[in-house]
Amino acid sequence: MLARGELKIRKGLRQQLLQLIKSRAHAVVPARRLQVTPDPDDNVFLECADAARADYLVIGNTRHFPRFWKKTKVITSREFLSIVAPHLVA
Repeated sequence: MLARGELKIRKGLRQQLLQLIKSRAHAVVPARRLQVTPDPDDNVFLECADAARADYLVIGNTRHFPRFWKKTKVITSREFLSIVAPHLVA
């Protein structure tokens, strides 16, 4: 996934980004079911963001999601990179 051309991550820095994400990530179990998105299978992403009280929800197709869910901002992977690791982007 990090090698996708549209992300434009310099090859030598992909591992650094992966380590950054791993160091900040934690597993969650959603506490409640949501019915927010047009595709019922997408709701689990909002459920996890809700359980984690996430700052960001990184989604490839943002058009199926609200721009914000509570205090969680729904963003693309490109937006995420520009926020957390702009130096890794070519």
